[in-house]
Order: sequence, then structure tokens, then C-alpha cells
Amino acid sequence: MKHVAGLVLSLGIALAPSMLRAQDAWPTRPITFVVPYGAGGYTDLVARLTARYVEKALGKPVIVDNRAGAGGIVGTQAVVNAAADGYTFCVCSIGAISTAPFDPNQKVGYDPLRDLAPVGVVSSIAQVVIVRNDLPVKTLAELVSHAKANPGKLNYGSNGAGGLTHYSVELFQARTGIKVVHIPFKSGALSTAAVVSGEVDFSFANMTDGLPQVKAGSVRGLAVTSLNRSPYLPDLPTVNETVPDFVVETWNAIMAPSKTPEPIIRKLSEILIKMADDPGVKDIMGKAGADTVKTTPEQFRAQILREIAQWKPLIQEITERK
Repeated sequence: MKHVAGLVLSLGIALAPSMLRAQDAWPTRPITFVVPYGAGGYTDLVARLTARYVEKALGKPVIVDNRAGAGGIVGTQAVVNAAADGYTFCVCSIGAISTAPFDPNQKVGYDPLRDLAPVGVVSSIAQVVIVRNDLPVKTLAELVSHAKANPGKLNYGSNGAGGLTHYSVELFQARTGIKVVHIPFKSGALSTAAVVSGEVDFSFANMTDGLPQVKAGSVRGLAVTSLNRSPYLPDLPTVNETVPDFVVETWNAIMAPSKTPEPIIRKLSEILIKMADDPGVKDIMGKAGADTVKTTPEQFRAQILREIAQWKPLIQEITERK
């Protein structure tokens, strides 16, 4: 038995230098970025922008593979099941990582922090609270007062039950004590269009959907959900100026299969951090109302843990209410 153990130890020592050399040489072939959503959306834009930058940094092709389905779960699961060799990564978003795994109605077969390794956040995008133009409110505080004076009479649109724009309003209800009716749509664009038409009273719209309508005057913007005021709508206050500690931002980030070698994770993380300062990248994301972000793998993991602590109890409460 001691002889076998000695052989195993010797084998490990013998292999260690070659394994390190392989990691140092990474990549030696094309890398795949799996996008758990369809082509043409914001996550797809982020993926292709990131792929282009990483290609230049590493000198190897980066293939974007769209695997849409189940709100991002299908593509994310594909990365969980992929070889942890540094050649498959997920361009993930908050829904498939910090909310869906805790929704019993979602068929999620992975644990986001056990089965995936955080690499780094690439972009962050806030929501903007929008109301139909003829709703008699001009501020977020007035929206709360109006909702309290008319319990159960106001409705709001979202990008679907279980989507972040749904959970944001649920959190807002819990923090303010208002009661409003949820009207789910198939996308954020449709939800925003419903506010424009007056079909629904208000929405916490992703900036990509709400920003153009606020600027066009098609809806009234009341506040943004970011920690600080948005440079894209500088005249709007933050929600947390009215509701303390209310901060909601969606993100896109790179994650890897959980056993991906640490040196590879670090190398890609360093590239993403440099990308956040690239003027061309900042300009393209800025046009969508998004911000570039710098996080280490450890900071990204801590962020996910904070989000889980915020969303998991709320999701459980919503589930029990049904």
C-alpha cells in the first residue's frame, strides 16, 4: 500500500511541471464563450464585444455559441457540464446565477458557486423606474403614496415571472408596504411598450429598454436602481434616496466550470479588468446604458453571495404566497 502511495505521489510530482507548462501555454486552440440567450440581445452584444477583446489579448479565436432556453438555464448548464480545461466559459447573467437556482418553479440542475468558478463581471446595468405619462406622480415618493392610497389598483409590467424586473418590484413592495398587481410580458421591450401605451402603470425597466423611452419623452422616469446616480439619466435620483439600501443592478460576467485551473482563471480575469478601461468598449456599452466593471474572482464571488442573501428569502416568500 505504501508502495502504491509512493508511486501516486511520484506521478503527481512528475506531472506537476508539465501541467503548469500546459496552463502557462494556454490557450493553444480556440476558446468558446457560451451565451445562454439568443443572438441580438444585450448579453449577446456583451459576449461578442468581450470575445473580440479577448481574442486580441490572447491571439486565439474566441467562438460565441448561443444556447438559449429556460431563461439562461440551458446554456449555463452546458458550461457546468463542460470540461474544466479553460476552453469553455459562460457569459452569464444575474438571473441564471443569483435568482433562478432558488426558484422551485425553475428546473435548475446546478449550484452556481459549487459548479461554476467566477472569473469577473464585465458589465453592469441598472433599472429605471418608469411610469405612464398620465399617471399623476412626478417622484418615487409620490408613486409610493399613490399606490398606498389605491391598494391593489396599480399594476406593473415585467420581463416575465421570475425575471429580475419582476423581483425588483416585489422587493420594492416589501420595502415600502405597497400592494400592486403584476402583469408579466415575454420581454422587457414588450413590458416597456406597455407603459408607453398606458396598458400598465409602471415598470422597473432595464436601462436598455427604458432609457430610450425616457429620453424620447414617451414615459416619465422617476429613479434609477443603481447605487449612484446614472450618467445616462443624471437628473433622476436613485431609488435608495427614497428607499434606503435599495440597489438592483443586472450584470453580465464570465464564469467557468468549477475545476478550471486557477492560473487560467487569473489570466482571463486580468484581461477582463484591462478591458473595463478600453475606450471603445466603454463607448459601446455606454450607448446601451451600461457600465464596464472591474472585479477579481474573489470580489465577484462575494457579490453573488450578497445577491443570494437578498433574493433567496424574497423568492421563497413569493413562492409560499402562491
